[in-house]
Amino acid sequence: MTPGVLYVVATPIGNLSDASPRALETLRSVDLVACEDTRTSAKLLARHGISTRTVALHEHNERRAAAGLIDLLRAGKNVALVSDAGTPALSDPGAWLVQEAHRAGIRVSPLPGPSAAAAAISAAGFSAPQFLFAGFLPATKAGRRKALQALDVPWPVVFYEAPHRIADTLADLAERFGAARELAICRELTKKFEEVVRLPLGQATAWLEQHAARSQGEFVLVLEPGSETKANAVDADAVLEILLGALAPSEAAKLAARITGAPKNILYRKALDRAK
Repeated sequence: MTPGVLYVVATPIGNLSDASPRALETLRSVDLVACEDTRTSAKLLARHGISTRTVALHEHNERRAAAGLIDLLRAGKNVALVSDAGTPALSDPGAWLVQEAHRAGIRVSPLPGPSAAAAAISAAGFSAPQFLFAGFLPATKAGRRKALQALDVPWPVVFYEAPHRIADTLADLAERFGAARELAICRELTKKFEEVVRLPLGQATAWLEQHAARSQGEFVLVLEPGSETKANAVDADAVLEILLGALAPSEAAKLAARITGAPKNILYRKALDRAK
């Protein structure tokens, strides 16, 4: 029996009219739609008169649900994978199912379309040949600050953030990268109350607090590229070398990172190499 196809289908990130004709036709024609939340996907399907059967596949059941879906695909059924919004497997469930489909020799076919990260980059206006997608930062303050230490890179960095953490994240970004570094804040992209603004990090908290409603909704943040240069990296190595003459590797890396702004984890690995 010829196996079915797993279609990875990008769906609207807010405005339901952004669904592509090909995505809608695929959702109509497959045997089953695997959804992050069947209630959310039901709104899109109902809007376009699609009655295909749905099944839940989310972060809590993905491995268990994937096994059943692989069996259906092996039996010749076609399955569409969708997330609540945007492209599946990008800070959303789906990667495990796709991986298992590959391992089972099942064809995987992506249907490109909406992506909050791509939309934010296009609206941010930072000119660069590449960007770094950092997804969601850690929820704890300590974890967030640690993660930011490694993200001072010479290209834009894209973050996703939840409304209940946005104020803390903006404060941590300003502390880590300085008040003058610019940030594009994209709130509720493609939805009724969409806002896109680019401003210095030193003004970000005031912008957020200007209207109470701004702390609601989903956020995509795009950080201005840093000015990291080869010379800076050499300076960091030189500082580390000096400090290793008097300090343990962990302390030397920690202090060198504070002095130069270079990522502490990279400096620590270099310190360990020198200590061998």
